[in-house]
Amino acid sequence: MPEESFSRRVTKLGSLADPVRRALYRFVTEQPDAVSRDQAADGVDVPRHTAKHHLDRLVEEGLLVTEFRRLTGRSGPGAGRPSKLYRRAEDEVEVSLPHRRYDLAGAVLADAVGRSLAGTPIADAVRAAALEAGSRIAAEAPHHDRRSSELARVGEVLARHGYEPRVSDELVLANCPFDRIAAEHTEVVCGMNQAFVEGVVERLGCHGLEAALDPGDPWCCVKVRPRAEA
Repeated sequence: MPEESFSRRVTKLGSLADPVRRALYRFVTEQPDAVSRDQAADGVDVPRHTAKHHLDRLVEEGLLVTEFRRLTGRSGPGAGRPSKLYRRAEDEVEVSLPHRRYDLAGAVLADAVGRSLAGTPIADAVRAAALEAGSRIAAEAPHHDRRSSELARVGEVLARHGYEPRVSDELVLANCPFDRIAAEHTEVVCGMNQAFVEGVVERLGCHGLEAALDPGDPWCCVKVRPRAEA
């Protein structure tokens, strides 16, 4: 799935700034099963109408989801109407400054381990998994204006994943989404990063560009530049 926008994730977390809403969210998520409005209101000692307002706001922001169920367990005539129940949403919400994508690195490396267990040499497995991941996020990105330059099109995709691209005669990536693990496992992670960006370039059909390792700057070790003519 495409990554949720930074502003949307911040808005979700910002909805928890209200102390009553935050208390209701914590109460709901600490319960072993979905809870009703009345149970939540009693749990944090607020009026029912107040609980309903904040619970529905948490649903709107995607932090809670609802279901309808009869709490008595009975069915048929006389069983009463199903109650609206609240429980935590399964989607994760993360915000980091600068933007990091350790989840993406973990997914790529887990894929690589699976390929390695199937017999592919580990270095080849990491490269193949990263190429595929880059191709996938490029395919999931919104429609690109074909009138834009190749560098701008690649930069638009990478910006959605935290790279902070700077376009000039080449594409400099001002932020490394894998910074912490790249510092500890430089060769593996930088190679993965280069293959990931290469996957984006290839999927977008930007045949005049290449993703090159260019360590030394304080920024990302990968740059995207015009391919050298043979």
